[in-house]
Amino acid sequence: MLNSKTRGTWPVGAIATIAVTMTVLLSACTSGSGGGLLGGGSAPQATEKPPIPAPAITIVPAEGTNRVRPDKNVVVTSEGGALEEVLVESDGEHVEGEFDADRTKWTSNKPLRPSSTYTVSAKATGEGGPTTATSEFTTLKPKAELAVADVTPGIKGETVGVGMPIMVTFNQAVTNKAAVEAALKVDAQKPSEGAWRWISDRLVIYRPAKYWPAHQKVTFSADLTGIRGGPDMYGTKSFTHTIKIGARLVSTVNTKTHMMVVKKDGKVVQTMKISAGKATTREYTTTSGVHLTMSKHNPETMISPGKKEGDPGYYKEIVNHAVRISNSGEYVHSAPWSVGSQGRANVSHGCINASPTQAKWFYDNFHRGDVVTVVGTDRELEWNNGWGFWQMSYAKWKSGSALKDEASSES
Repeated sequence: MLNSKTRGTWPVGAIATIAVTMTVLLSACTSGSGGGLLGGGSAPQATEKPPIPAPAITIVPAEGTNRVRPDKNVVVTSEGGALEEVLVESDGEHVEGEFDADRTKWTSNKPLRPSSTYTVSAKATGEGGPTTATSEFTTLKPKAELAVADVTPGIKGETVGVGMPIMVTFNQAVTNKAAVEAALKVDAQKPSEGAWRWISDRLVIYRPAKYWPAHQKVTFSADLTGIRGGPDMYGTKSFTHTIKIGARLVSTVNTKTHMMVVKKDGKVVQTMKISAGKATTREYTTTSGVHLTMSKHNPETMISPGKKEGDPGYYKEIVNHAVRISNSGEYVHSAPWSVGSQGRANVSHGCINASPTQAKWFYDNFHRGDVVTVVGTDRELEWNNGWGFWQMSYAKWKSGSALKDEASSES
């Protein structure tokens, strides 16, 4: 019970207790920096960033793919980093390819071999670290194999003339001519311009714009491996052949002066009296134009074309030292029976008659592909009569290329 002396007053201890309590309450409602949250609590913690992934590599063809077309590219791409290395191989043979500017894509640049298994391995690096990827796939087996069946000139050790074309015959009919032609290469020690012309689906011929520079080697190659020549037809192997070009032997026959002049590397080495076709009919008229020597025979049996024994104009002659210059029966050959007319009159059935001695010299010194130019008659040699390819202008010749905008090439 309070007495009168203490009524309306607080004890000193109680006042102190109240002051401390108020201080604590005020402290709980304020922030030391002025930005605190009412009711207390602490600031949120910073969130950790997720790790950067390693580069992702994609390989086409994908793992386990079968019957891949050999003419399709192998493509390797990397997302999130640059490709360090790409290796594509089959049986130890590596496939060539190229990276793009930032090395995020690699593309093969040569066809693959048919019926082969390829392995692909790739490595890439980025901020997320290095990564690797592999793939294995198999190319298809073609229903038909494309190959070079013949190349003319192709006789081992043969030397040919400066007019010699390169005639390539395939074992199959080619429908994809542009792809096949792009695989054909001509490399000469003395480079010159030239072009291919398709004569048929199986035959394509290369001719320089001008005669070959003399005394050199020319290498023909057909890198047909993996080349698609037509539906379900691919090349399975490549082909290479070296051709030796000899001296520049050019003969000029003038049927009006009845003379033949032979030059070797620009110098006259033989002057021959000749007798050309008597020109009583077209058949007996020697063709004018640029001929090439095609073959030689000693002896050669000549029979009148399209006639049988007993027909008017029929003949059968055995001649010596005969050098063929067209498919229509024209030769430079020995003709002892016309020596009296040689140098003054044309009395042959269309051939170039020469004396036995000079005909033998010509036979011994000329090679396939040497040039024989005939002037003076009104019958033109057809471009496809024998090897009359020089009768066609170079502009027209290269229009027969399947690579229309790339017909010309530096050999």
